[in-house]
Formats: sequence, C-alpha cells, structure tokens
Amino acid sequence: MSASEDLVRRLRGTVVPAVVTPMDAAGVVDVGALRGYAERIAAEPVGGVAVWAHTGRGLYLSERDRRRVLAVWRETVDAPVVAGVGVPRAAGAVDLAGAVDATVAMAVAAAEGGADAVMVYPLAQLDGDDDAAVELHERVAAVSGLPVVGFFLHGEAGGYPYPPRLVERLLALPSAVGVKLATLDRAMACQDAIGAARPSGRLVITGEDRMFGPSLMWGADAALVGIAAARVPLTSAVLDNWRAADYERFVRASARLDRFAGVTFLAPIEGYVRRMLWAAVWEGLIPEEAAHDPYGPALPDSERRAVVDCLEALAKEPSGDRPAPDRPAPDRPAQDQPAPDQPAPDEPVPDLA
Repeated sequence: MSASEDLVRRLRGTVVPAVVTPMDAAGVVDVGALRGYAERIAAEPVGGVAVWAHTGRGLYLSERDRRRVLAVWRETVDAPVVAGVGVPRAAGAVDLAGAVDATVAMAVAAAEGGADAVMVYPLAQLDGDDDAAVELHERVAAVSGLPVVGFFLHGEAGGYPYPPRLVERLLALPSAVGVKLATLDRAMACQDAIGAARPSGRLVITGEDRMFGPSLMWGADAALVGIAAARVPLTSAVLDNWRAADYERFVRASARLDRFAGVTFLAPIEGYVRRMLWAAVWEGLIPEEAAHDPYGPALPDSERRAVVDCLEALAKEPSGDRPAPDRPAPDRPAQDQPAPDQPAPDEPVPDLA
C-alpha cells in the first residue's frame, strides 16, 4: 500500500482540525501555549491535524516559527499531520516560477519536519491553466516525497475555483490523498467538485464551515476545517452521526454546529481566525495572552460576546449528539470502497424532513 493510499484509509471518516497558532500581538508564537493546546487537541476525537493552514496563519509565519509549530505537533500527536504549503508572505511579490519554487521549498521543509502529507495552496496565477496546476502538484510530490492534498480555496482567501475537470485530474495523480473543498458559500461549486471527486476513490474532504452538514450529504467523506480548531466535538458529532446513518442525531448536531459557525464564520471572513481564538480561550485551550491574530481585521467587542454567548448556550443544552449505542459509527472503509453510509453517486440522499 502506498503512503497516499494509507492516508486515505486512515483519514476517511475523520475530522482533521485546521489548528490555530497561539501568538502574541506582535505575531511571536507562544510555544508553551502551543504545546498545551496541542495536547488538548490530541486528546479529542480527531483523525489528524492540519498545520500551516489558513487558520494557523501558516503563510504569515517565519520559516523558524513554522518549523517550531510543526515540531510541537509532530511530537504531540500520533495521528497524521498535514502541512499547508504555498508562498510565504515574506517572499513578497513573486512571478509564477518563484511561486512554484517557494511552494516546493515549503513542502520540502514539511517533509523534513515529519509531516505525513502536504496540502497545496492554490496559486492564483494558475487560474485557467489546469496543466500547470497539475504539474505543480506533481512537482511538490516528487521533490518532497510526500502525498498531496488538493485545495479548492475560495477567492476571498486567495484561491480560485477549481473546475471539475481539474479536480478529476488532481485526484488521478498517484500521490493524491484527496481534495479539500473550501468554497465558502458556493453550494453549486461544492456539489460539482464533490461529484467530480467521488469516482476517484480518494478523499473528498469538506472544508465547508458554513455548509458542513450539507457537504456530507452531497458526498464528502472526511473533514479538514478551521471550525474544529476549538470545540472539536461539535464538528465530529455531525460527521459521526452522518456516517452512522443516525439522521435524527445528525440533524440536531448539524444545527448546533451551524449556530457556532454563524458567529465565527461571517463577514469579514478573515476575522474567523480571531473568533476561533476567542472560542479556544473560552474552552480553556489557550491563554488570553496567546489569543492574538495580528494579520486579521480588528473586530468589535460585540462579536466576541456573540461567540461566548453561543458557546455558553450550547454548553447548557443536552446535546445528545453522539451516535446511539446501538448505532456505532462504522469502521473507516478501504480507500477503494465507497463509505457504507454514503449514498452512491446516483442514489438519492435520504429525506431528512
């Protein structure tokens, strides 16, 4: 079994948090706070973690800090570590060749630090050039030696929409683990990408914080999401109940997660990192002094109050979110088999009304 096939097997049916990076107001990583946060997340029901992702401000970190962040997570978790790779902000304005070289260099650093796979940030310069996008992923895999995850990232975060034909081509690569979909609020684009991805047998990874439950109904079979950077069980309950075909609990869990998403993933969308840091402080995952996002927009105090009010209300409610004892979540299927609880491509999604 290849490394990419093994990761498909290990990650299917799991939640992979795109973790935050505790830091001070100047952007200096708080390694002590990071270690405590990593230990707490590692104890949650996660299939792995994603470092250097948008939520963790991976492209803003210095090379030294990126290596320190990866080292802490690699030492702390036994599960797979996926590292986001792209063009660090410190590189400044670069041409396409420079952007490709920077992405490959970051992937090599991820491999040296013990990452199990890399998630390739889309290069906006490649919008419309599918051949070059495929070549980028091939080069990243060849030079780093790591399996790759494609990343359909919405334009507000610097990406561009991957057409279905590109999704198909990326997932045909031997090094491909799957594709992460983060379309923000573009339901049709998400559905089309899932439809293109599912026949490959690779992972269809939802990154849809505001369309999490629906994306599972459309066919996603794993999750890599920033909303799981805090309150992991809110997210894992949705996925677990869907896979257990416990639709009544799925609907309830999805509604609870949607309430949390409604106060964290909203305009300005770049503010979600700060809002997730506030949620992490409320949960006791990181200290207040390490809950800064110097790279995002300033937000009013009322937004923090909304996050805290939501979390406190959810905490007071009996969740009943976990699958019923007589309906356990199934074992993750082999990579070349459809998930047993997922509808086949031409089967209707169950009526949840």
